[in-house]
Amino acid sequence: MAIRKLRKLQYGFEATKGTPVAATGIWRVAGGVIEDQREVVFPKEDVGTYPQLDRSYTPKHLAAIEVDDSELTFEEGPLPFALGIDDVVTGVADGAGTGKLYDYVLGISTDPGFKTGTLEAGDDFEVEEMEHSFAAQITLKGAAGEAWMYSASLVGRRATVSSFTAALALVSVEEVLFSRTKLYIDAGGGTIGTTLKSSTLLASEVTIKTGLQPVFTADGELYFTFAKRTEPEVVMKITFEHDGTASAEKTAWRNQTVRLIQLLCEGSTLGTPGAYTKKTFRVRLAGKWEKFDKLDEKDGNDVVQGTFRALYSSADALYAQFLFVNQRAAL
Repeated sequence: MAIRKLRKLQYGFEATKGTPVAATGIWRVAGGVIEDQREVVFPKEDVGTYPQLDRSYTPKHLAAIEVDDSELTFEEGPLPFALGIDDVVTGVADGAGTGKLYDYVLGISTDPGFKTGTLEAGDDFEVEEMEHSFAAQITLKGAAGEAWMYSASLVGRRATVSSFTAALALVSVEEVLFSRTKLYIDAGGGTIGTTLKSSTLLASEVTIKTGLQPVFTADGELYFTFAKRTEPEVVMKITFEHDGTASAEKTAWRNQTVRLIQLLCEGSTLGTPGAYTKKTFRVRLAGKWEKFDKLDEKDGNDVVQGTFRALYSSADALYAQFLFVNQRAAL
């Protein structure tokens, strides 16, 4: 008899895309079970019987994992970004400091690449494996008084019965707390992260469509041959206190002026400081406001939500960048 609490999701980064590897870590998330999305076709035929006969075939294999809303951490937050945005799985040393930088930048005219993974998921009864896995979408959500949460839509070649790689240890993690987040908004052509907007940020949601999609070719196999980057999309929603900042950004929306938005959240102090003294999660976007909703309220307090679409600003050489600073040498 299988036990819900004995489910887990394990990951390993592939040296060669599509070549399965043993897992190297346990991914500390909620959900994360494999859905076998193979296509089954039952041919229609007129052969003198009322019921359809027991004829079928499978022309295509595909699999998917939906990572449910889980607390974002400085240590494991980079995982879906490595699988969907940039090929960064080893931290860059912060000078002489103990901080390790994981910087994920969506490419403009060239693709920085992305890692694929072999994912193992299941419970104490059965385990399935999904190779050539990548992140098609990542969503970040946060509200005052809570932790930042994230979810991810992962796609892989196929689901096959497997077993868990044994004896993997959990990584110690620290949650990214939304109330420690600071909002900066600057004009296009300025310096991002200069102008702090205090006492106005109530909630935010960032949806990242990585642009990665599977490509099926006639290549001797039923699963997709490779994944390629098409147009990405990054949209941020911000809920403001209805105040001067909200009013100014509504004006920027009406005038369709470029804005530079930074969300910066810091955690505990690093062992040895470098350029960064604390664990860090940072979002940087250039773009324009797409819409502002009508005035709303929360517990009698007036609030307003704006939707910001990331767009490449050549003057600022910026589109979308996501940075994690922790003390992990590698993912």
